[in-house]
Amino acid sequence: MNIKSFPLILTMSILLIVPPCIYAQHKTIDQRVDSLLSLMTLEEKIGQMNQYSGFWEATGPITEQGNKLEQVRNGQLGSLLNITGYEHTHELQEMALQSRLKIPLLFGQDVIHGYRTQFPIPLAEAASWDLEAIELSARIAAIEAAAAGVHWTFAPMVDIGRDPRWGRVMEGAGEDPYLGSLIAAARVKGFQGKGYGNTDAVMACVKHFAAYGASESGRDYNSVDMSYRMLNEIYLRPYKAAVDAGAATVMNSFNDINGIPATANSYIQRDLLKGQWKFGGFVVSDWGSIGEMINHGYSKDCYQAAQQAITAGSDMDMESRCYIGSLAQLVKDGKADARLVDDAVRRILTKKFEMGLFDDPFKYSNKEREKQQWNNPDNLRASRDMAKKSIVLLKNEKQLLPLDTKKKTIAMIGPLVKAVRDNIGFWSYAWPDDTARIVTQFDGVKNRAGKNITLTYAKGCGISDSSKAGFAQAVKIAKQADIVILSIGEAGNMSGEAKSRSNIHLPGVQEDLVKAVCATGKPVIVLINAGRPLVFNWTADHAQAILYTWWLGTKAGEAIADVLFGDYNPSGKLPMTFPRSEGQIPIYYNHFSTGRPPKSETDVNYVSAYIDLPNSPKFPFGYGLSYTTFKYSEPVLNRSTINASEKLQVKVSITNTGNYDGKETVQLYIRDLVGSVVRPVKQLIGFQQVFLKKGETKEITFNIGVDDLKFYDNNVNLVAEPGDFEVFVGGSSATELKKTFTLL
Repeated sequence: MNIKSFPLILTMSILLIVPPCIYAQHKTIDQRVDSLLSLMTLEEKIGQMNQYSGFWEATGPITEQGNKLEQVRNGQLGSLLNITGYEHTHELQEMALQSRLKIPLLFGQDVIHGYRTQFPIPLAEAASWDLEAIELSARIAAIEAAAAGVHWTFAPMVDIGRDPRWGRVMEGAGEDPYLGSLIAAARVKGFQGKGYGNTDAVMACVKHFAAYGASESGRDYNSVDMSYRMLNEIYLRPYKAAVDAGAATVMNSFNDINGIPATANSYIQRDLLKGQWKFGGFVVSDWGSIGEMINHGYSKDCYQAAQQAITAGSDMDMESRCYIGSLAQLVKDGKADARLVDDAVRRILTKKFEMGLFDDPFKYSNKEREKQQWNNPDNLRASRDMAKKSIVLLKNEKQLLPLDTKKKTIAMIGPLVKAVRDNIGFWSYAWPDDTARIVTQFDGVKNRAGKNITLTYAKGCGISDSSKAGFAQAVKIAKQADIVILSIGEAGNMSGEAKSRSNIHLPGVQEDLVKAVCATGKPVIVLINAGRPLVFNWTADHAQAILYTWWLGTKAGEAIADVLFGDYNPSGKLPMTFPRSEGQIPIYYNHFSTGRPPKSETDVNYVSAYIDLPNSPKFPFGYGLSYTTFKYSEPVLNRSTINASEKLQVKVSITNTGNYDGKETVQLYIRDLVGSVVRPVKQLIGFQQVFLKKGETKEITFNIGVDDLKFYDNNVNLVAEPGDFEVFVGGSSATELKKTFTLL
């Protein structure tokens, strides 16, 4: 559809006939909202609660119904998603200003890990444990998106992910509520900057409320069943952190929680979010989730679904058409309280006023600003820096890495060596010049290698097909090389929404390719590109070096080369546990003990264990190596007991005992040994990143207070109980360095 073909009315002409009370700047925003609400019909109010996707690429199942442009002109639409760019947003905003009350549109977009400049996928960024870099990533995404007319991003996703079969783990921060909460707040601050009325900021939307990451079987859109204690203890914490950080909006989730769809769940939306948490923004449904309650078997039809959703606190209907089709009749029938409609519209209008859209509906549609941000070199440098920090070194036998630049031949083999768009992963934008902008891994290594290194290439196999026809050529060039770099993993679209996998082994025949190349006896470095933890046991056991490179964005190839050649010493730590097999899933470090814990990896005698597999993961949460080595001292406590008003000081010395300068993420865990409910075997409560020169020692200090020891009891009260605790310090969740203290 060519929206340019519709007649446009000049902006100034439109603004001249807007009731002046709406734009009176001497009034408070609340007063301006009151003035506007008093002028609105019920149908116009419901229009503000209605959101459609645009005319191009969709991010969900489109419902074809009615003329969207006519509805824009009639004030029957409050927001559009999937509309970007100066020209498109400007023209559609002009159409919205043809409506009776001239209420501007909100333009929303899934700006998940970058807009023009693609950053690493969020799970990869979480592996950096670098909150400042993560905030900067969101800051740059916001600047670029806002310059293209976007007001609102549907991010951050803060769902806790304990099941790597679920494709959307790529979009979150992993399995830990503490780390996830800090990252959630950092992303909100990055997107919203100094305030979402500024033209370099967008409104954040925390999603998916709530507990979407606990979907049964790791299957997207599936049910969630858990206790309210577990919901509060683990899954709600990152949402609360994001709301506390000032998030403008919240998106509810597709799943039901304990039998009630989130979209109609009054407990999480009315009681918790808008009640206890005092959230002042608005709640948008996920794509079609109001209408999908019919499929859940919770609603008879759209009429009932709309009634249930508005009652529970869903303010804006994304794409289901239930509000626009049924809500007015519900109010007239006395089945929906008009005050709930007013509350929802008030929340939406307040954000539009706070964004400054009533004062200048086109303030974000700026052609010059969009041009300035289109190929901003500073943004590209930040993307490369974030990508380097996101890479996790899983293995490095005999110090194979970093590579030197002495004369040698390097064979680059694998289906992802010369991939282009795969490097930016899911939830990314396809720009016409991607081929020129995105740095492939082959080009990244070639550009860095220098004239002394000869680079050869063989694809070897496809990502997911079964053909081994390319193995012979791969083996041939491997034999002729001094060292082999194998790039394998998932395609960029194999992780993400609606990308659940029952089998998370390396796809196709890629591990067979690894076996064939390793059989040559040549040193092999493996790059694993993925949006989730994968299972690659043979590779993990036999390749000499492994870098988990996730999907790193526009500058992926250069960032990987930076790490391969030692220009950057890898410092990433895993934000999720890596299983040995799908049979271990869900698997996470902060699990409970049982009445029959195994005494060792091989103990299977009437204990909680597998007879065919160890309980332990292949790689634990928090794990990640460096080109150097770090030695930790035993932790030292300043006291053995504390009361509720005191702080426990934990000190540990860390020494760089290797041959390279490097950064380490020092992690602090506790265990509550006895509680009124069972407590996790370990629980992250702090971390610090420290840079150490070769041979350098630094002392790290943590302070533990009573708030760090609190948990939700069986009555869902947040409490700290007197008793004994263990405190652990180390480089991963597997650390055994510990001391004991008592809370009086």
